[in-house]
Amino acid sequence: MSKLNKRIAIVTGATSGIGFEVAKRLGQDGYTVILNGIEDDAGAEKVAELTADGIQAEYFGFDVTNEDAVNQNITAIGEKYGKIDVLVNNAGGLGGRSRFEEMTTEFYRKVMALNLDSTFFASRAAIPFLKKGEHPTIINYTSNAGWNAGGPGAGIYGTSKAGVHAITRALAKDLAEYGIRVNAVSPGTIDTPFHAQIKSTKPEVFASWKNNIMLGRLGQPQEVASVVSFLASEDAAFITAETIQIGGGQALGI
Repeated sequence: MSKLNKRIAIVTGATSGIGFEVAKRLGQDGYTVILNGIEDDAGAEKVAELTADGIQAEYFGFDVTNEDAVNQNITAIGEKYGKIDVLVNNAGGLGGRSRFEEMTTEFYRKVMALNLDSTFFASRAAIPFLKKGEHPTIINYTSNAGWNAGGPGAGIYGTSKAGVHAITRALAKDLAEYGIRVNAVSPGTIDTPFHAQIKSTKPEVFASWKNNIMLGRLGQPQEVASVVSFLASEDAAFITAETIQIGGGQALGI
């Protein structure tokens, strides 16, 4: 299979943590993987790591909250490869904490942009190329916070993730006629570098998190990657507009 005929997967925010594991797994599944990020050195390092494992990978550095940058880069990827088969909107984050009374409009817009705008921008730009793809699919990331509105100071994060849940279903409705499936994953507490600070400074707090998880442990990035791999595959050909919880039962609370 030539490089131009291979299936193409874009993973945003893919230079560390869950995003990198997703890119790695899709590469192992046979995709040419396009890693996105804003840390170019990390991007080059991760591409080299994947290439050493026999995976065809490329890095495109751009900020997913920048509409023009998203349009330019995703169009460039689509035009280079002639199609896009999978878009994984992995980029996002808490963005900090703020209670609503003290919340600045700047903070509000930053968190909404990081989680919801990014999903919209990347999906919109990819759609013309997904229409040319093989079993095309979009996979978004929401959170338990999208249902329970998040903890103290994370209310706008929860609001943004509720938006991702809704836009996932809306995109699925909008794109079904083209055979483009749209689903979301909702990771629980996953053991990634995202939690490195609290893990090192307050290990007892970090260890206690598993007490709220039915299966009694934190998740691993590879366990998210395996579900994304499934959703991208033909095995999930009749699944769209769904959100899969990957949290060991954390969403039910114990």
